[in-house]
Amino acid sequence: MEAEGTNCQRKKRTTRKEVLEKKKATENVIKVASSVNDHLSNFPHFRHYRRNGLYAHLSSGRGNKLTFFTKQYIQKLLKLNMEAPYGPEWPAEEKIKRREMVAEEARYIFVHEVSNKDVDGVSELKEKERTCSCEGPIVGFVHYRFILEEEVPVVYVYELQLEPHVQGKGLGKFLMQLIELIACENRMGAVVLTVQRANLVAMDFYIHKLRYTISAISPSRFDPLLGPEKTYEILCKTFDHEARAVLEVR
Repeated sequence: MEAEGTNCQRKKRTTRKEVLEKKKATENVIKVASSVNDHLSNFPHFRHYRRNGLYAHLSSGRGNKLTFFTKQYIQKLLKLNMEAPYGPEWPAEEKIKRREMVAEEARYIFVHEVSNKDVDGVSELKEKERTCSCEGPIVGFVHYRFILEEEVPVVYVYELQLEPHVQGKGLGKFLMQLIELIACENRMGAVVLTVQRANLVAMDFYIHKLRYTISAISPSRFDPLLGPEKTYEILCKTFDHEARAVLEVR
């Protein structure tokens, strides 16, 4: 009996050690991914967008290094696009988003519209896979972070915002494809995001066009009784078995 007890204790210690090692390894994955200065560097062909009459150049940014102008721009675009879906909740939510957008862990991809006179230059640079120096005005952005969600390393998309005149041109899908590539490149198990239920266009875009699913951690799935009281859903697209087991509905 004593030997059995000793073996049992040893097994528990081994299991605990494995859990701690796994947690440390997962946290290191997040740390390494967050330390990359420019996630676009591994995807040079995604630096430029030329479709449906829209010409754009993409650049990277960090929340704690945003210029005053960029902060103002983000605030205005968020209000333009999100005030209606949030309704009476917007004033409180706007304050939260202002804090979130300048956090050190916030990562950005900015979309700069390129004027017609610079289109030929962009085409040449695209072929050579070089960085464009003809950045025009910002017309949209993605705010994303590398975080742990239920102990799974994920890219969490906080915002995908585009100005009305560049919507409907395939740019949103292009940006989400890039985010998914960044997630896989950096060993993330999934891409996760939150969508307001009242934002029917966004719900349709993610679920039907991009094949995201309502996550097991979304209020409507996690707690069916309280879920209907919430105004949002958490969506996900998983890339491995572990993430699927935790984040998708079984």
